Amino acid sequence: MGHDTVETPNLSFGRGRTPGRSTPYAQYVRLDELHSLQHPRSKEPAELSFIVTTQVMELLFDLIRHEWTIARQALREDDLPTALAALRRGTHAQDVLVASWDLLGTMTPQEFNSFRSLFGEASGFQSAAFLHLEFLLGNKNAALLTMYDGMPDTQDGLVEALRSPGLYDEALALLARRGLELSPAHSEQRYRPSEEVAAAWRRVYTEPEFAALQPLGEALLDVAERVTRWRQRHLSAVKRTMGGKPGSGGSSGLTWLRKSAEQDVFPELWTIRDEL
Repeated sequence: MGHDTVETPNLSFGRGRTPGRSTPYAQYVRLDELHSLQHPRSKEPAELSFIVTTQVMELLFDLIRHEWTIARQALREDDLPTALAALRRGTHAQDVLVASWDLLGTMTPQEFNSFRSLFGEASGFQSAAFLHLEFLLGNKNAALLTMYDGMPDTQDGLVEALRSPGLYDEALALLARRGLELSPAHSEQRYRPSEEVAAAWRRVYTEPEFAALQPLGEALLDVAERVTRWRQRHLSAVKRTMGGKPGSGGSSGLTWLRKSAEQDVFPELWTIRDEL
């Protein structure tokens, strides 16, 4: 090969570009906006990690909601392969969400206290995206909607989620349509386990006629297990960083987190394990 055939890569890295323009990559992911959203209020270096991690969690909440909404609609349409694919993608996002606690889990009380007072009553408990996920899981509580009285668009979205069937509701409705003895009816209250639902899942796992539904049960358990991991990591991080002090938004802190971590998601899928 002659040297005159070799193309030299352009290493100018933007020199000579029209002022004010950016790369297609920067435009696509809106880098300028993304990197302008972090505004620490103190000189504590750990505060930037706190802000970035919180923002990443919020983005992951939205991504998981996107996948669970697709899965819920697919279940409603009896499209099990699409539902399983969406749940699988969602679990990958959940894994990243759980791992994101690594960025905050070792923050010392001194580091956190150096900027905690600067964000006032702000609390992750006020996250509308997180509450939307809780409603999709069946952990519904209409009283929490009062936090968004001054945010009508946000509140309307949450009211719709409160009144609509959740992910588990649609899974149970699919089981009923596939011949299992269920009379599913969604509620605006927190989901309560029932023996009827446990009996239906028991048949899925023990009767060949319904074996094709086992992947749905396992996919829902994958979701549920990761929700529990998230709650446990949250509890651990708060316990290490601030102990038993009340939460910044007025929540009961560790008491609420501990109770949440002990609550099984999709409970019948866990309880029938005793008999299988």
